[in-house]
Amino acid sequence: MPAPFWRMREDIATARRLDPAARSSAEVFLTYAGIHAVWGHRVAHRLWSAKLYLAARCYAQGVRFFTGIEIHPGATIGRRLFIDHGMGVVIGETAEVGDDVIMYHGVTLGGTSSRHEKRHPTIGDHVMIGAGAKILGAVTIGDNCAVGANAVVVVDAPADSVLTGIPARPRPKTAPIDLDFFTDPAIYI
Repeated sequence: MPAPFWRMREDIATARRLDPAARSSAEVFLTYAGIHAVWGHRVAHRLWSAKLYLAARCYAQGVRFFTGIEIHPGATIGRRLFIDHGMGVVIGETAEVGDDVIMYHGVTLGGTSSRHEKRHPTIGDHVMIGAGAKILGAVTIGDNCAVGANAVVVVDAPADSVLTGIPARPRPKTAPIDLDFFTDPAIYI
């Protein structure tokens, strides 16, 4: 099976694992805007990487129109990103998102500079970003972090941190993120 189709199957399986409302692979394939936005980003990112900037931006805007999720074609997205509900998610040009990240509606990975430099966040692996969270600037969120709903993050966070509040401050978790969260559907029962 060609790699793009394998990745699509992986994305569908991830959505089925993480969303207890997902009743079938067909339902996820046909109706999940977060999945469609990630797939659209892959196409736009290839165009961007080929220096077809206008085509990439036009394609990305079409995906945004249909999904309500804006991912700049220059952003780097890891494997198994799951955007749940998704409406209003914005991921900026120089953002980097690791593997096995879950984000909810209204999340912004935004910039704080108008200069041509790294100006958007870097998100590690196995990170959960709650609804409405804003992560701004060239900050780094370490692996296995959790960002609370509506948190405004403007500072780096080491691995295994929880970030809550406005402005959000990292604090150590009392327990590590249960990695079964990403692989075990029973976590939701």
